[in-house]
Amino acid sequence: MELNKKHGYLIQWLIGVGDLVVLNLLFFIVYYGLNNLYTSAIAGSLREVVLLLNFCYFFSLYFVPLQLHMSIVFIDKIVQRAFLLVTIMTFLFATCLIFLNVGDVLATFLLIYYVVTIVIFSLWRVIVRVTLKMYRRKGYNFKKIVIVGAGKNGMELYKVMKDDLSYGFNILGFFDDNLSLKSVLPNYLGMTNEVESFVLANDVDEIYCTLPGTNDEKIVRLLNFAEKHMIRFYIVPEFYRNLKKSLVMEVLESIPLMTVRREPLQAAYNRALKRTFDILFSTVILVTIFPILYIVVGIMIKLSSPGPILFKQKRTGLYGQDFRCYKFRTMKVNAQADSLQAVKDDPRKTKVGDFLRRTNLDEFPQFINVLRGEMSVVGPRPHMLKHTEQYSALIDKYMVRHLVKPGVTGWAQVTGYRGETKTLEQMEGRVKRDVWYIENWSFFLDLKIIVVTVINMFKGEKNAY
Repeated sequence: MELNKKHGYLIQWLIGVGDLVVLNLLFFIVYYGLNNLYTSAIAGSLREVVLLLNFCYFFSLYFVPLQLHMSIVFIDKIVQRAFLLVTIMTFLFATCLIFLNVGDVLATFLLIYYVVTIVIFSLWRVIVRVTLKMYRRKGYNFKKIVIVGAGKNGMELYKVMKDDLSYGFNILGFFDDNLSLKSVLPNYLGMTNEVESFVLANDVDEIYCTLPGTNDEKIVRLLNFAEKHMIRFYIVPEFYRNLKKSLVMEVLESIPLMTVRREPLQAAYNRALKRTFDILFSTVILVTIFPILYIVVGIMIKLSSPGPILFKQKRTGLYGQDFRCYKFRTMKVNAQADSLQAVKDDPRKTKVGDFLRRTNLDEFPQFINVLRGEMSVVGPRPHMLKHTEQYSALIDKYMVRHLVKPGVTGWAQVTGYRGETKTLEQMEGRVKRDVWYIENWSFFLDLKIIVVTVINMFKGEKNAY
């Protein structure tokens, strides 16, 4: 067990050293690659500047610690964390250079270094993780574990761990007091009162307990034993299978609390970041593009049919509150606007409106809603009040999508759920993606959705009608 722990720390240490090599190598490549174009001012204090860069890396690890060596880390999270680490490090680096007056590094040099480092450093981190997974599949860098409790939860845990060797788990076997399971288990190790002796004799690293809550005394006994011998102890809640989703643990004082979903936008920092981006992005759009668009599109709308340029409709927003959503009018003025969804070849649409919908240009007035705080640039699309009333009665998690502000574009829209929802299954698919967005939000994900939306605008979308 001691060897495995040291092996894990060694890999973590090697990853850190590799980070430093990559960051410093990139610094010198950019430095000499620019051929004194932007770097002559720091030539006399190059050593101090490099030392400062390395210090900023170590300080940034406080905010974004290494996780590549851990058993369960996903590629998209690796890229996001690499982006965040490089951003924090570069910001600290630039700030220190200014206030400590260590070299006169020009902004152009820092910008080039920042962009190059984000790309190469993210690639380096992904390569490390893939290499580590391959290493573990060959049986190295594993953790010895035992599972206490061989019920449905225990067997499901075993299957997940066994199916993907890259997690780095070496499952020694099961402990359970039900002797009838002995013949059907992959490796029955004994009764639950034999766990302690086996764990000590075989240098087990982790104990996974899947016993039902009625076994409180056994669970507490095993927990105390594990802590006494510095063995990590994990409990699988017996009721999680009924929820069919992941649980998120929070702690109030010493009381554990479980909630059914992770919500990154519950964090004040994330909300502030998203709102700041919304204000800046919508302001740029409304000041630069929107005035010209309003004049050109407005003339086209007026020539196509009588009525106002902007269409205002009550939609369901944050926490189920109504708000007036703005769009360029794409239909003839009609009495069914607030109740009937637009369909393909809808006779209410104008020719101009058809073009505006296919290119998403009809949504641009919603940046007014964004600036006012009623919407976000990215989020679940707001629905008509009638649709909210209708689908909230048919789809269990429909109202969950209103835990965040609605968006001008969203995850569902860029993953195939743009336009009319002809069946209940299609709406369920859209809601599923909206809830996924809420549970997996990141600034990086918002940027990705915006980029895909812009690409789709130029390509034109067949489902936009």
